[in-house]
Amino acid sequence: MTCLVALALAAAQPAPPPAPEPAPAPAAAEATPAPPADPDPSRVAILGYHDFSESEPETEMRIRTSKFRQQLETIRDLGLTVISMDQFIRWKSGALSLPDQCAMITIDDGWKATYTDAFPILREFGHPFTLFLYKNYIEGGNKALTNQMIRDMLAHGATLGSHSVSHPYPADIKQQRSGHFDAFSRFLRTEMGESKRFLEMTFGRRVPIYAYPGGYFTDDMFPVAAEIGYSHLFTVEPGKVTRDTPDRMIPRYMILGTHDRIFELATDFRTTPTPAAGSVAGPAGQPEHAVNPPPGGIVDNRLPLIEADLSKVPALDPASPVMKVGGFGTVPATFNPATGHLAWQVDRPLRQRFCHVAVSWRTTTREKTPAASTPTTTTSTAAKANTPGRPASTSPQTLRWSFEIDPSAAYLPDE
Repeated sequence: MTCLVALALAAAQPAPPPAPEPAPAPAAAEATPAPPADPDPSRVAILGYHDFSESEPETEMRIRTSKFRQQLETIRDLGLTVISMDQFIRWKSGALSLPDQCAMITIDDGWKATYTDAFPILREFGHPFTLFLYKNYIEGGNKALTNQMIRDMLAHGATLGSHSVSHPYPADIKQQRSGHFDAFSRFLRTEMGESKRFLEMTFGRRVPIYAYPGGYFTDDMFPVAAEIGYSHLFTVEPGKVTRDTPDRMIPRYMILGTHDRIFELATDFRTTPTPAAGSVAGPAGQPEHAVNPPPGGIVDNRLPLIEADLSKVPALDPASPVMKVGGFGTVPATFNPATGHLAWQVDRPLRQRFCHVAVSWRTTTREKTPAASTPTTTTSTAAKANTPGRPASTSPQTLRWSFEIDPSAAYLPDE
């Protein structure tokens, strides 16, 4: 009944004094555009739990109740703000501001210990939390949550989320996907849709959120999820959430009873170097160009934003930047001429420990055409070209760097 998961082990200046004498009116100058607003600095670490027990052995899916309490104490001592799912969704839409460092607590499946062990501690700390439940396990036996337990938690700070009907494992989903498309579509609509309908009807709560069972998702699920009415979908890929994180693949740190390192990574908000902080030298004679993740840096997210700041490249041809990533080849990176940034949001987990990136571009120059040696009265092709110059592209220039995925984040258990 447990979730098979891919887990992480891994901006008014004062007015100037008046001039003592009037000065001649200067020539009109072009207004300098205001710099773009700073991006939202907030980051959210979403913690994912399953089962709890003080007496049973710890497993990947089950942690000591006392350890759970210690983790909440650590969150408090670190000064992290624990937010609700409603606050998270409003922040993601731009309707709410959050502190720079936040955490959110989610609990999957519907184990009875969620109510008997975790819920009293969460109430003690005053923390909101989210239940991702799958339909077939509710009222499913001695170790499962009952409807009344769920209602009690919903009345005291819990948010309700869907986790499918039967909690199909990734291998089951892959098998279904290998068959006829219509059958797979019906399978998705049942698992994703029936669960939502059941939860909303049974508990009288709107359910716009979904956690992929086993963290496994495919592009086929996105339109189905939108059709059914899910606005935010959650994975088990580790990493801090930013406002720009895609709503269909929101990362979570799944907290394991057997690997404390995951919680350490989740609650580590040491500043991740921004593009301005990490730079590497370009080809000889070129300025340094900021990149992110920084060269030689270590990240704990296998779906990072890879970015290069080419704003210092003189006469950059805006149609020329290309990004290549090891294991992916040429990727659909987007170039923003206004900022000079070339960026690609990784959309498939980086599997290797080291990621190698190459960004290439061309610059434009003005060709100088030699003056004619003798006068001519004919309008030749050469004479037409005898203008101040025309754009020409230089040979490609390339910027290369590598960064490292934290070994624990790169870990994936065998399916």
